[in-house]
Amino acid sequence: SRELAEKHYGVHKEKPFFPGLVEFITSGPVVAMVWEGEGVIASARKIIGATNPLNAEPGTIRGDYGVSIGRNIIHGSDAPETAQSEIALWFTSEELAGWQPTINPWVYE
Repeated sequence: SRELAEKHYGVHKEKPFFPGLVEFITSGPVVAMVWEGEGVIASARKIIGATNPLNAEPGTIRGDYGVSIGRNIIHGSDAPETAQSEIALWFTSEELAGWQPTINPWVYE
């Protein structure tokens, strides 16, 4: 919804691109998801690529599919605190499932 988009990107409310950002994010379907795991924010941001698709590496989502910075096709939280507030905005606790892969003790110290 427009209200959810405005809350999600509220930090940019006073910036000139805010109305266009809200219009874009509400112009079609959105797939919201939560990733979790060791170093997940850093890993996700590597997969996502630089905000400006022209600066994003080939093989990243923005590098392969992005065209302009205002239409960069994907959002990822930049810090655990941001992730927590964004998760709370998009999901109820009942919609989140906790899961611990059985391989974790063999992979992580």
